[in-house]
Amino acid sequence: MEETNRQKKIGGVLQRDLADVIQQELKKNNVTGIIVSVSKVKVTTDLSIAKAYVSIFPAKDANGLLEELRGIKSKLKHELAQRTKNQLRKMPELSFYLDDSLEYIENIEKAVKGEENPIENPDLLDKRKKS
Repeated sequence: MEETNRQKKIGGVLQRDLADVIQQELKKNNVTGIIVSVSKVKVTTDLSIAKAYVSIFPAKDANGLLEELRGIKSKLKHELAQRTKNQLRKMPELSFYLDDSLEYIENIEKAVKGEENPIENPDLLDKRKKS
């Protein structure tokens, strides 16, 4: 089922504000060398749950930081509610998911640049075949 315009608008507002709140939390805790962006926020039809897809670079720090975000979810929700109090009556429950599309793109670039060139090394073709 496709998202309604209302869901899209609320998702956009939450995406922008959640990105700002996360950046502020990273600054407060002196976390450097990590880039965090909120790539998408999907809101359920009843507006009770907001699924935030977070992209974290470098990817090796992603799982640890995602767990930290889940741990401070209530703090992030409160900050977000303060920012959106004039736009939303009720703040949806937040849930965080890892968006690994940057890592996927990076792997494609490595393959294209020839680090794992199947033409030069035919043994790589077996692992690329779908089973």
